[in-house]
Amino acid sequence: MASVGGKHVYRSDLVRLLQQDDNLQPQLKTPQHVDRMKRSGDPYWSRVGGEKVLLLSALSWGFITAVTPLAAHITTAPLLLISLLRFLMGLLQGVHFPALASLFSQRVRDNERAFTCSVVGCGSQLGTLLIGGVGSLLLEWYGWETVFYFAGSLTLVWGYCLSTYLLKERERILTFEDLGKGFSLSAQTNVPWKRLFRKAPVWAVIIAQLSVASTAFTLFSWLPTYFKEKFPDAKGWVFNVVPWFVAIPAAIMSGLLSDYLITQGYKAVWVRKLMQVFGMGLSSIFVLCLGHTTSYCQAITFASVSVGLQTFNHSGITVNVQDLAPSCAGFLFGVANTGGALLGVVWVYLSGYLIETTGSWAPMFHLVVAVNVLGLLVFLEFAKSERMDVDMIHI
Repeated sequence: MASVGGKHVYRSDLVRLLQQDDNLQPQLKTPQHVDRMKRSGDPYWSRVGGEKVLLLSALSWGFITAVTPLAAHITTAPLLLISLLRFLMGLLQGVHFPALASLFSQRVRDNERAFTCSVVGCGSQLGTLLIGGVGSLLLEWYGWETVFYFAGSLTLVWGYCLSTYLLKERERILTFEDLGKGFSLSAQTNVPWKRLFRKAPVWAVIIAQLSVASTAFTLFSWLPTYFKEKFPDAKGWVFNVVPWFVAIPAAIMSGLLSDYLITQGYKAVWVRKLMQVFGMGLSSIFVLCLGHTTSYCQAITFASVSVGLQTFNHSGITVNVQDLAPSCAGFLFGVANTGGALLGVVWVYLSGYLIETTGSWAPMFHLVVAVNVLGLLVFLEFAKSERMDVDMIHI
């Protein structure tokens, strides 16, 4: 890193500065130049516009969700068509969190990112809470089709409100010109990808996200079956709702705590690691307890505390991706999240095998804990908070 006029710049800016006339040098100091430098190497969705990508993907998957019941009834091969629709929805949802990560890294101050990520992350818990509560009632009273109609309609309404009240007119439409510009600029990225993936902190956050995403996928796939089989007389809406009531305030608290510690002078990397101790370490203790309890109340308590503590990941690895590589945060998060989803499929299958062969739920929870602890240890050992997406020099 070099200092020019009291401002920190990077090698690419120094080369540009030396090639420019003296009357152009003050431009290096402007916030606009710094913002352009931070966006250098952004992934495709950042070049096109994260808002456009979020809006288009949400409207598309909302429509797919709403028409899924119709597809099941109008075709002679419903399984094939529904599988195709779910595959398309997965692709569309896959760009959501990476696009958010790119937006946060560009538009949110460093000391406010944890709170912002946590509050936005609450949307996932709120949606799960809503579908878990209302969806359970709709399923019981009117059938499974109404759950899809309800979820799809909510997404379409959200998209309408977003485009009408929050986005400017130019941010609502994704044109062919935008698509071409996105692909053209993506090919001109300045991010040193090979050197980036040789950095231990980058792999630390990727492995941690792999662990978090895959174990969360495994838990959320098996917990409904766990409660239904182990406590058959319990009401389904209780374990579909209560943990998410706990998760929302826990997520907000984690964001406030993280940003507060940073403003008090604690190093960002120390705060990120602390959040992961809560999100992957302490939460694993309560996951472990789930496999050894016979009390319904205790099981609900353990599941709720575990889900609540897992929201601390929003203030840990989610923000750490933006610390390390703000110019390509969405891409890195997308890589880790995709790997986590694929690994989650493997863990779900392996968990089912363990449950069937042992006749016990404990091995599944042990697997989740082992993966989380491994990811946490790697993160604690190698994580850093300095930028890794640029070469920095000293003059």
